[in-house]
Amino acid sequence: MIPDDIRRFIVQCIPSVPFLEALLLLRENPHQAWDAAALAQRLYLDAATAERLLAELTSAGLAAQRDGQGHGYAPRAPELAARVDELADVYRRHLVEVSTLIHRKSNRKAQAFAEAFVWRNKES
Repeated sequence: MIPDDIRRFIVQCIPSVPFLEALLLLRENPHQAWDAAALAQRLYLDAATAERLLAELTSAGLAAQRDGQGHGYAPRAPELAARVDELADVYRRHLVEVSTLIHRKSNRKAQAFAEAFVWRNKES
């Protein structure tokens, strides 16, 4: 079972499973600087996707540029680091549940976007 606080964190802060995987990889190797090529190879992604993930992690305050050598794990606050630690533990124990929650969230957003373009008949 996913604790409520971690569930909220996932819904609010984790846009995709690749984002989560990249975050956890950086967290597991906090002293390593990751560039897009290394991240792409490790997570089996294309370089453009890896570059986007590094930018998203940096924008979210979870990673930071390291002297032009790549990006490293750098939560902007101790509370955020603690939340990521909790998430890592929950993900390790409940991988399918966490992944499903992330996918459902993404599917709801896609469905809402698609529904915005559905033509509806006006009743006279």
